[in-house]
Amino acid sequence: MLNKKPPRQSEPINAGSMADIAFLLLIFFLVTATIAEDQGIFVKLPPWEPDPVPITLNQDNVLSVNVNGKNELLVEGEITTVDRLKDIAKVFIANPNGEDNKPKSPKNAIVSIMNDRGTNYATYLAVYNEIKAAYSELWEAAAQKNYGRTYVELPIAHQKSIRAEIPLVISEAEPTEY
Repeated sequence: MLNKKPPRQSEPINAGSMADIAFLLLIFFLVTATIAEDQGIFVKLPPWEPDPVPITLNQDNVLSVNVNGKNELLVEGEITTVDRLKDIAKVFIANPNGEDNKPKSPKNAIVSIMNDRGTNYATYLAVYNEIKAAYSELWEAAAQKNYGRTYVELPIAHQKSIRAEIPLVISEAEPTEY
């Protein structure tokens, strides 16, 4: 019994080293974790009006794009595919042949999208992207014609003048069931 050693006292834990390890674990997590990117459409919406004033539109100025629950497109009463939508929209907006049943000027053109509640979100995005691509190509053509440069190379003032001549006007109706 004489050989019994007194109990050891535990040494205090070094908090500085523990903080370093926690910091390294945090950095490791941030570097290796996959952070989901938001998907969607970045659009500046007009201000909310509780009692909107009804307006009358000349239907010749409106390109009607309907998407049903089966993700089928009906453009101006004709069944078509998403792949053809950009070309249809460009011809409608620019009206290069001066047809009477299309807008007289790109300033008057309105693209109206109406979806069914059962429309797939991927189809909705594809339709929206094709319409935006049509406008982008029209802006690019106007930049080349007027300034001999690409649209993105132009100063902001020239870009605004092109957008004033060919404004992006997309009207979206409340989804329906048809």
